[in-house]
Amino acid sequence: MGTRCLLVLLLVLLVLKCALLRHPPSADVQGDDMARQDEATGPTLLSQMQESLYDYWGSAKAAAQDLYKKTYLTAVDEKIRDMYSTSTAAVRIYTGILTDQILSMLSGDS
Repeated sequence: MGTRCLLVLLLVLLVLKCALLRHPPSADVQGDDMARQDEATGPTLLSQMQESLYDYWGSAKAAAQDLYKKTYLTAVDEKIRDMYSTSTAAVRIYTGILTDQILSMLSGDS
């Protein structure tokens, strides 16, 4: 099963679960009133999930920033910048050569 199908299935199940939490299929009147009071006073499942995801995201982001600050080396940064400028210059040259070859083939000059 593909990742998209799994994600869609998970979302459908989550929506169904939320719908069942709001309107249980068999509940007596007193239980229904108590469930509505609990919903009104407590945070909803979706807000709890959002809050926990935001907390996880914040902690992961902070950990990644700390790791980046600890492992940042200026020598490595200079090497990466030099490799990037050299490779983009080479790509630019070979792209120009390829463009000239295609244009000469299209124009019929041989």
